[in-house]
Amino acid sequence: MNPNENVTWHVSDVDKQARQLLNGHKSPVLWFTGLSGSGKSTVSSTLEKALFARGIHTFILDGDNVRHGLNRNLGFLPADRKENIRRIAEVAKLMSHAGVLTICATISPYREDREMVKDILQQEGCYEIYIQCSLEECERRDPKGMYKKARAGEIRHFTGIDAPYEAPLEPELIVSTEGREIGQSVQDILDFLDRESLLL
Repeated sequence: MNPNENVTWHVSDVDKQARQLLNGHKSPVLWFTGLSGSGKSTVSSTLEKALFARGIHTFILDGDNVRHGLNRNLGFLPADRKENIRRIAEVAKLMSHAGVLTICATISPYREDREMVKDILQQEGCYEIYIQCSLEECERRDPKGMYKKARAGEIRHFTGIDAPYEAPLEPELIVSTEGREIGQSVQDILDFLDRESLLL
């Protein structure tokens, strides 16, 4: 028996289109995927500032931040990772309905899970953006010291070390952060948003 079979979706009198009209822009979901240390959080924050300056209502769902609250009960085994991604996608769906451009910055290492995200968000407009950086460079940066701990065996199931990362095959955009200024990477995304008319 489905425990939710008697639960009915309540339709708001104020729909997504009305909220977008009030905000003056569309509310797509930008799904950033990439290795730890590739620059997802840094690109997200810098992009958000640029969009905010243009009057765009935004919110970042950062993978680490979400694990502090909503997903604090989940580990890093494949089943937990899948549920982590599903919950983030469902929250992003609600944010999109609220008329907010949502940036999801999460490793999301498995292609199957990212396909699930696209299914959940197919009506909202979900754009997979691969924040590309080599494992060697990510490990050199190691901003949180996680690679060092993983190499020492202190962390298990760490993506890129003893857990796989499946790079996107056909992302909407590839943004390289290796050997480039952060502003250049962010400009790639702004150009993409303008080119695809995803804001106005």
